[in-house]
Amino acid sequence: MSVIDIDPERFEEMVERALDSLPPELGSLMANVVVTVEHGAGPPGLLGLYQGIPLTERTTGYAGVLPDRITIYRREICRICWSESEVAEQVRATVIHEVAHHFGIGDDRLAELGW
Repeated sequence: MSVIDIDPERFEEMVERALDSLPPELGSLMANVVVTVEHGAGPPGLLGLYQGIPLTERTTGYAGVLPDRITIYRREICRICWSESEVAEQVRATVIHEVAHHFGIGDDRLAELGW
């Protein structure tokens, strides 16, 4: 059961806003990555997931591969939030966290940086 339930379309707008809030120099460096929202039940406790080959691990042999994927889990984020503004803040934090993985920044380093 969600503490708050945000309309799927509204939630996707929050994800778009979070992506648009990234510094333009970072956005222009993102390559071969797609961001999706999972509206169904995702893995318990998981707010977002990055799957792919981080930019820091791509070599000259990187070609012809499917895009990396960032998935944001709507139900799980809503489950831990009490208000729409809290959902928006959590969406932004989750998007930034997963984009950081795309750039090769691991969980330990993110924790050091306060994320």
